[in-house]
Amino acid sequence: MSESTPLITTEQLAAILGDPNLRLYDCTTYNEPVPPGSDVPYRAVPGDKTFAAGHIPGADFLDLQGEFSDNTARPLFMMPDVAQLEAAFGRHGLDAGKTIGLYSIGTTMWSTRFWWMLRSLGVDAQVLDGGFDKWKDEGRSIETGAPKGYPATTFKAAPRAGFFVDKDIVKAMIGDPSTVIVNALGPQFHRGLEPSRYGRPGRVPGSVNVSAATLVNADKTLTSLADAEAKFVAQGVTRDKNVIAYCGGGISATIDLLLLTQLGYDKLTLYDGSMGEWARDPSLPIETD
Repeated sequence: MSESTPLITTEQLAAILGDPNLRLYDCTTYNEPVPPGSDVPYRAVPGDKTFAAGHIPGADFLDLQGEFSDNTARPLFMMPDVAQLEAAFGRHGLDAGKTIGLYSIGTTMWSTRFWWMLRSLGVDAQVLDGGFDKWKDEGRSIETGAPKGYPATTFKAAPRAGFFVDKDIVKAMIGDPSTVIVNALGPQFHRGLEPSRYGRPGRVPGSVNVSAATLVNADKTLTSLADAEAKFVAQGVTRDKNVIAYCGGGISATIDLLLLTQLGYDKLTLYDGSMGEWARDPSLPIETD
C-alpha cells in the first residue's frame, strides 16, 4: 500500500473513530522486575489488565511477547518467523487495506515496535502521538472491558529485507565509516556508568548515543523533527550513513527509527537482540568510558 505518515494525532484519530475502515490496537507491555540473580533482565507482562480498565473505544489488544515474538529465543521480544506473524495478525483482523492505528500506555515504544515490525512485513501503520496517556488527559472517550476484537482475516505479508540485523552483522560493521551504530538507551548505560540488567555494562564499541527518552516530550508526544534532526546530526547520524539502532531489547530504539524515517533517512535497521543479547555474550566486544 502507499506510504503514509507514521504518526497520527489524537485529533485525527478522534475524527475517524468508529470508521469501519479503522483497525486500532493497544500494544502495551510492562517490563516488571525480577528477583536478584535472575538470568533474565525483566518479566514481560501484557497490558491486558490496563486495557480492560480503560482503552480507546473499539480497540483490540496485541500481546507482543505472547503472540508476536519468538518464544524459543533467550532475549525477549525477538522477531518470530513470518508465518507466526501472519497467523497472529490475521487472528486480530489486521488488514493491510485498512487504516491501522497503534498506541500504548506510558511510553510510545511498544507501538513504535509494532510499527517497525509491520513495516518489515510491507504494511504501513500509524502510531498515536502521545498514546493513550494524551488521549485520556484530553478527556476523550474511553471504553472498559475485554477486547471485542475484529473479524479474523487471512493476512499475507510482503516482507521487506534489511529491517533487522543480528549480532554478526553488527560486529562486522564496527568501525565501518559508512555505518553509524546508534544506542537508544540512556547516557549512563551507554557510558557503562551504572550496572546493567542486561549483563556487562557498556555499549557496542564505537556506537553513538541518541537516547529515545530525549526524543519524547513531557506529554508523551514525540519531539519536533527539527529537534530530532539536531540531536542525530550532533552524533554523526547523517543521511549518507547506514544506521543500525539498538537499545536493551529492540523496543525503545524504534522511537529513534520512527523519527529518522520521518526525517527521510532510508538506510535504517534494528539490531533485534540489542544489549539483551550483546551484553551476555563474552565473545562480543564491549566499550565503557
